Amino acid sequence: MITISELKSGLIFGDNESGEYVYMPASEIGIDNPMCVYETNGQHSDVDLQEALRLIRVRALRQTKHPVLGTSSC
Repeated sequence: MITISELKSGLIFGDNESGEYVYMPASEIGIDNPMCVYETNGQHSDVDLQEALRLIRVRALRQTKHPVLGTSSC
């Protein structure tokens, strides 16, 4: 799936209107079982890759620009 490779390359998915973001921190890129971050309402939660993909799909998140990180977590 292309979304996995996009997450693994540091792209950020989100919705600027709702303030929801899913991304893989640069420190997790390239490891066997990477964790991702789900950000909403100013809170950060660690989620595994499968949950990150589910959130992207269910929340209909698209590639976006994070207000602090920009377009990439790298």
